[in-house]
Amino acid sequence: MRISRLLCQQVAKMVERYSKYNPSSLSMDTLLDFGSKTGTEESSFEFLRDELLVRLANIMKEFNLLPVIFQQRGSVAMVKNWYQQSFLEITEFEKLNVKDKPTLARFSETLNIIRSRHSKVVETMAKGVMEMKDAFENESKNCDQQITYFLDRFYTNRIGIRVLINQHLLLYGGDQVHHPEHIGCINPNCDVTEVVKDAFENARFLCEHYYMCSPDLQIECNNAYEKSDSITIEYVPSHLYHMLFELSKNALRAVVEAHENKPKLPPIKIMICKGQEDLTIKISDQGGGISYGKVEQLFGYMYTTAPQPQPDSMEGSAPLAGYGYGLPLSRLYARYFQGDLVLSSVEGYGMDAIIYLKLKGAKECLPIYNKTSARMYETETGAPDWSSPSPWTRSQGTIIGTRPLGTRRYCTLTFPCPRVFNFPVQ
Repeated sequence: MRISRLLCQQVAKMVERYSKYNPSSLSMDTLLDFGSKTGTEESSFEFLRDELLVRLANIMKEFNLLPVIFQQRGSVAMVKNWYQQSFLEITEFEKLNVKDKPTLARFSETLNIIRSRHSKVVETMAKGVMEMKDAFENESKNCDQQITYFLDRFYTNRIGIRVLINQHLLLYGGDQVHHPEHIGCINPNCDVTEVVKDAFENARFLCEHYYMCSPDLQIECNNAYEKSDSITIEYVPSHLYHMLFELSKNALRAVVEAHENKPKLPPIKIMICKGQEDLTIKISDQGGGISYGKVEQLFGYMYTTAPQPQPDSMEGSAPLAGYGYGLPLSRLYARYFQGDLVLSSVEGYGMDAIIYLKLKGAKECLPIYNKTSARMYETETGAPDWSSPSPWTRSQGTIIGTRPLGTRRYCTLTFPCPRVFNFPVQ
C-alpha cells in the first residue's frame, strides 16, 4: 500500500511537470517531410518520448477536473488507469541513450503495447457516460457542458497521440505499410473518390444486412483548378474513411426508414469538389431531415436517434447505429487538421452533411491544458439571456481551444512555453 501511494505521488509530480508544456502542433507538411526526407528513428524517438508525455499529461490533468459523479464510474476510472500506466512506461525512456539500438527497439515495442491498450478507449469511455446517465440522470444534466467539453478535448488528444504512434511504428517499428505510396499513416496522394466508394459500400453492406435493401449512390466530381480527372489530397486515409463511413451509415438509415413503404428508394448523392484552399465533400440524402433546432444535438455524446444496440443481439457484427458517437467523433477527425463537418437539414425532405478539408498548410488542432481551460470545468450553466446562443443561432466555433472562435479557420489559444527538439517543427 505504501509503495503504491508513493508511486502515485511520483506520477502526480511528473504529470504536473509535463503539463506545464504545450503540445507541439505539427503540420501535414512536417510529418510528410520527416517521414520521407529528414527523419531518422533516433530523432523520432527523441521527439516522441517528450511529446507523448506532454500530450498525456495535458489531458490527465483534466481528468481530475471532471464532475465527481463522472469520475466515480468504473469505466472512466479504467481509462484513467490506462493513461497513467502508459505515462509511466514512457517515462522509463527519459534519460536513455538515443543511439542505443536495443533501446529504440524496446521503445517501439512499448508504443505497440500502448496502442493496443488504448484501442478500446472510445467504447469504454462511452460506457462510462451511459453508466453516469443511467445512475444519475438528473445530476448528469447539470454537468453535460463540462463532460462534452472534456470529451471533445480528450478524443482530439487521443487522435493526435495515435497519429504520432502510428507514424513512428509504420516508419521504424516494423509495421507493414498497406499502400506503397503511404508515408507512415499519411497518403500524399489520397484518392478521395476511392475512399468515398469504399466507405459507402461497407456502410451499404450493413444497411442491407439490417433492412434487406439500400439506396444507390451517385457521385459527382468537380476539379476546377487541376487538369486531372482524379481528386487527391494529402491526408490520413483512415480518418477520411471514418468520417465518410459514419455519414454514409446515417444517410442510408434515414432514407430506408423514411421511404420503407415505397417501391424505389431515392439515391444518395455525394459531390466531391476540389478548390484552391478547400476540398469539400457533400453527402445529400432524402431521409426526411430533422428540425433546425435539433441539428446541434446530433453532435452530443448523450444523444442518438436510434435505440441503443444490445451487445449480444448481433455477435460478431457491427451495429448500424445506436451509440451516438459517430457524428461528434467524425467532426473531431475533420477539425484535427483544421477542417470541419457541418450539417444542413431541410425538415421534411433530407439532410446535407458537408466535410471541409484544408488543402494547404493543414496543422494539428490540439487541446492545451492551462488556467483558462481549467475554468471551463468550474463554470455553472447560467440562465440564458437575450445574447445567449439559441438553437436558431448557427455555431461555427471550436471546442478544441479554450473558447469558441467565430470562424472555421481557428487557432488554439496557448500560453507559450518553449521546448527544443531535434525533430523539425513548423
